[in-house]
Amino acid sequence: MEQLQCLDPSVEPRVSDHIPHIIDLIKQIIDNGYAYEVDGDVYFSVDKFPTYGKLSGRKLEDNRAGERVAVDTRKRHPADFALWKTAKEGEVFWESPWGKGRPGWHIECSAMSAAYLGYSFDIHGGGMDLVFPHHENEIAQSCAACDSSDISYWIHNGFVTVDSEKMSKSLGNFFTIRQVIDLYHPLALRLFLMGTHYRSPINYSDFLLESASERVFYIYQTLHDCESVLGEKDSTYDNGSIPSDTLTSINTFRSEFVASMSDDLLTPVTLAAMSEPLKTINDLIHTRKGKKQPNREESLKALETTVREVLTILGLMPTSYSEVLEQLKEKALKRAGLNEEDVLERVKERTDARKDKEYERSDAIRKELASVGIALMDSPEGTTWRPAIPLTLQEPSTTT
Repeated sequence: MEQLQCLDPSVEPRVSDHIPHIIDLIKQIIDNGYAYEVDGDVYFSVDKFPTYGKLSGRKLEDNRAGERVAVDTRKRHPADFALWKTAKEGEVFWESPWGKGRPGWHIECSAMSAAYLGYSFDIHGGGMDLVFPHHENEIAQSCAACDSSDISYWIHNGFVTVDSEKMSKSLGNFFTIRQVIDLYHPLALRLFLMGTHYRSPINYSDFLLESASERVFYIYQTLHDCESVLGEKDSTYDNGSIPSDTLTSINTFRSEFVASMSDDLLTPVTLAAMSEPLKTINDLIHTRKGKKQPNREESLKALETTVREVLTILGLMPTSYSEVLEQLKEKALKRAGLNEEDVLERVKERTDARKDKEYERSDAIRKELASVGIALMDSPEGTTWRPAIPLTLQEPSTTT
């Protein structure tokens, strides 16, 4: 998670360390009239909680109990759920007012969140599959214990599919983050994940990971080129010295960033909006018109600063542009089954072929490397290479 630039959690609580909190919470729910004890088991009474189902939109009469697990006839309502379960022989148990037992599945989350965040806090996350019954039951038991309990935002993420099929061990298409970042840079994976809204299903494929890798390389190469042009010059700039069209581009990007992130964290829109300032940077660096623009360096600094601020907020800012570019190239070489010497040798062979006007051989070498994700870039200074989407993975509609 550190490689993905995810922030460390403030606390990582364990249920076994919070049994007293759980027991106290259950006692409070019973005292408030929302739960009952039967033979050492404690159940939440859904009939006592009129707004049960408000998160999922489900009604009690729509729940068809007994289809997967036999209904416990001791329960007052088939949908009543366990807060405390009597321990079976050989199970781990804790002493409680109701005898030896263990917490139910849902109560531990309410108890631990209340212990560290209180009964009301801003954001509660989880997968779409937890909306019902887990989070629905969390709401019921927390509100039953404290009527002022409230969560401002419920954040439920979509599922991962692999080549449009559900990811599962049974299908043999299950893999870990460690396996992915062995071949792809962690920041490429992070950008890939942000390219789909968190509530939507996300389809994992080699083509989409390659696309994300190519995109982050373009972003960091653009900013690295900008850094090289600016060099050690004064890093300050005055908005009054920036041309109006550049200032408009910056302000538009900032506005789109705030609007999209304020709209349920629409990261795909933010990433798309980044295209315009990056294009402007490249135009200022590489085009004849851009190089002649008044106050060019001030414009470049303002644009780079704005893009860097957004990348930092998104957790996509590397420690060094040059370092991350080298790491991205190393990953690309690994995926291609090549090393730097192999590529440079092929580049030399192609250069020699071009000198000898063997253009068919030259094109064949370029295509050979492109097929494994190595794109050759010709310039007056010579030929360099960068990672690219392998031709073998590109969709038919993108090739000619």
